[in-house]
Amino acid sequence: MFRGDLKMSELHQIGILKIGAIGAAPLLDLLLDERAERKDIAMCVVTTGASMDPKQCEEATKVLAGANPSVVLIVSPNASLPGPTKAREILLEKKIPILSISDGPSKKAFYKKNEEGKKVKSVPEGSDFIILPMDPMIGARKEFLDPTEMAIFNADLIKVLSCTGVMRLLQSEIDKLVESVKAGKDLKLPTINLKTEKALAQAEFSNPYAYAKAYAALKMCESVADITSAACFKESDPAVYVPAVAAAHELLRAAAILADDAREIEKQNDSVLRTPHGSSGKVQKKTKLDEKPA
Repeated sequence: MFRGDLKMSELHQIGILKIGAIGAAPLLDLLLDERAERKDIAMCVVTTGASMDPKQCEEATKVLAGANPSVVLIVSPNASLPGPTKAREILLEKKIPILSISDGPSKKAFYKKNEEGKKVKSVPEGSDFIILPMDPMIGARKEFLDPTEMAIFNADLIKVLSCTGVMRLLQSEIDKLVESVKAGKDLKLPTINLKTEKALAQAEFSNPYAYAKAYAALKMCESVADITSAACFKESDPAVYVPAVAAAHELLRAAAILADDAREIEKQNDSVLRTPHGSSGKVQKKTKLDEKPA
């Protein structure tokens, strides 16, 4: 039986394991307690930094498991790689439920072909996933990428994921898990291969032009993933891959501008959706700037 039976009086421990880096990773824990006011949960966050080495992943996972979390969120690039796979194996052995949050290539970890050759979901009990195709790989070529470029890429990507509803979807799904843990119920882990429309629905745009700009930004991010993956793994000629990764980063910058434009339109309409947490963890909601969330 996977854990979901803690007493209501206990402080509920949420584990977050960050392996490597995708755009959803840096602020994931902060999405759950944006003002540091929550009294119902505690979070244990362990990271391997940029490394996805299986040995480091194993050591980090054991540290996190020692905190006795009720559920663990594993956020990483390509969940099919040996490091994230090893982390899932360790946690499942300890009967700790897992929600993996990863990018497009992670489909290989969660879908297998059946006898008819069709791809079907294939995950063990106590494990499920959210796949974010709009969370692209960075242009990781040494001729191009330095710490400054890396930081700018992630800043642009976080803006896109935030303004278009992707971050709010993560907030919503994790909030549901936390509420199940608090109520002592069996956890219903989500299975999501995130589509553009589903992300945008979380933003609740009131203006169709804002919606269109955000839609374009997400599609551009998916194109960034196509370009950087080819440039990093398929191309061997620097004359080809260097301008390709540079172009991908320019495309993401343009996507960030469009996403910001979408939010600015909503500001002008005084219709920006806000979904803050109360100290008890209850999610509140508002759209007008001068109203209190309820």
